Amino acid sequence: MAGEHEQSSHCEQSLSLAEETTDESLVSLINQLLAAPGVSDFGEFLDLSCVQELSGGPDEGYLHLLTIFAYGTYHDYKALKNTLPPLNEIQKNKLRHLSIVNLAANVQVIPYSVLMKDLDLVSVRQLEDLLIEAMYAGVIQGKLDQCRQQLEVDFCISRDIPYEGIVKISSILTQWCSNCETVLTSIPQQVGRMNECKDAHLKAHQEIEAEVRIGREMDSNTKKAFSKGTNPTSQNHLGHRGPFLFLHNSSLFINGNS
Repeated sequence: MAGEHEQSSHCEQSLSLAEETTDESLVSLINQLLAAPGVSDFGEFLDLSCVQELSGGPDEGYLHLLTIFAYGTYHDYKALKNTLPPLNEIQKNKLRHLSIVNLAANVQVIPYSVLMKDLDLVSVRQLEDLLIEAMYAGVIQGKLDQCRQQLEVDFCISRDIPYEGIVKISSILTQWCSNCETVLTSIPQQVGRMNECKDAHLKAHQEIEAEVRIGREMDSNTKKAFSKGTNPTSQNHLGHRGPFLFLHNSSLFINGNS
């Protein structure tokens, strides 16, 4: 929080001074701002009319430098180096810090090889010293994994967003809102389908329970019937005494009594 307050105070002071300076003093102020510790937002300063008036003049390069520090990277500076005012080592490292932020905003784990290429460094020692410096400056927070040769990012500051970036963000948010409306419209339909499925499942469950209950009742009645009666085969021979023939003392008798 102290760093943010210091940056805000420095930016406000620079803005006030810029509105009252001549072209020569403005160039000096820009140089100071590009080297000032803790200052990473340049968009508001870049939008000042006195700064925009540098365009087309002998000091136009400082306008381009401010634009790179606001939105660009060290790679952008290297590509236009011959057309821009020179940077001292403090300013170069600051731009490198901001370039690390660009990478950290997109990926959480950054290989050393990528960092060394984008920051134009030739040794791991240089890179690690720069990363440690960026962490102490509060630009990023993370861990240096020397075994895997990579930076693991936990946090990074925000940077200014160019107009094109704002348009892109606006388009993404508009599409997101449209998707939300589509989802909200489909929710009642999905709820209706879910209720239909629930009712069908409940009906099928009740039908199965009814069939199981009927089956159990039939099974119970069958068991009761067998427990009260006797074997039908035995009844034909013992329970009912119909007409039969028998021999007694070599005589033939017919008994028809029950």
